[in-house]
Amino acid sequence: MKKFVVVMIMVVMMIALGGCAGNKKEDSAQQSGKLQNITIGLMPDVDSIPFIIAQEKGYFKEEGLTVTLESFKSAVDRDSALQGGKLDGVISDMLAEAFAKSGGFDTVITSLTSGSYKLVVNKDETATSIQDLKGKDVAISKNTIIEYVTDKVMTEGGLTPADINKIIIPQIPARLEMLQNSKIAAATLPEPLATIAVKNGAKVLNSSDRLGINPGVMLFTTKAVNDKEQEIKAVYRAYNKAIDYLSREPVENYVDLLIEKGGFPKDVKGALILPKYQKAVAPQAKDVEDVVAWLQARQLIQKAYSYKELVDDRFVR
Repeated sequence: MKKFVVVMIMVVMMIALGGCAGNKKEDSAQQSGKLQNITIGLMPDVDSIPFIIAQEKGYFKEEGLTVTLESFKSAVDRDSALQGGKLDGVISDMLAEAFAKSGGFDTVITSLTSGSYKLVVNKDETATSIQDLKGKDVAISKNTIIEYVTDKVMTEGGLTPADINKIIIPQIPARLEMLQNSKIAAATLPEPLATIAVKNGAKVLNSSDRLGINPGVMLFTTKAVNDKEQEIKAVYRAYNKAIDYLSREPVENYVDLLIEKGGFPKDVKGALILPKYQKAVAPQAKDVEDVVAWLQARQLIQKAYSYKELVDDRFVR
């Protein structure tokens, strides 16, 4: 009887150990590439840098993840690719999320990004204050974070958005070129293109940093959030490793990488000014509510979406 009991105990232990080994094999398999691929859309701005660093320094691979980064020059092209099912997630903004919800396309904000947007005047422009821009041409991309920041800058400077002549130039490089050729008085540009403009003689009148606003976010489709939860968590672990890298490395150590892999203009070398990156966090409710109110005031969306309808913070808690 005792022999039988001993044998049974050994069998149970072997089964338990086999289960643990199986779990370890599953964990190992997941870390060695069993996670599904993730495709992310980037814009030519400083929000993209942590993703470029995570890719090139191997942080995604360390998490057992294959990530494809796709670059876009305009928000319209980016959003079309996302809605066409070609992307799992994008660097975007709160406005795009509200528009997507309003249009019946299911996406969700998963974190803030560290963007920076500046209103700059061309090298030949005499304006030295926001009020000096009254009646002048200011280049923006319509119904985007760029227009939102522009309106906030105008209001803070004592003008209404209607006091300037908004020139719609969706593609960011084209907007920079028009500014540098003095075809427009001013433009709102993301970094690093604002830095290039300043390097070539433009002057900054105000910025999102000075106003303390940052509506830039990371969006994923609801399908990706539901089907690729572990993959998105891995994306953020790699993202946070990239933030650690950026906090300790001087920009000259990786600026060539940004030019080569990120499509950043060569002019950024020696002039690139980066924001103070923070690890992935959810946006503040007030910032989301301000954007929704701005959109509703312009009758661009009908519904006053709540924070919970637009944000899923499970990946950055």
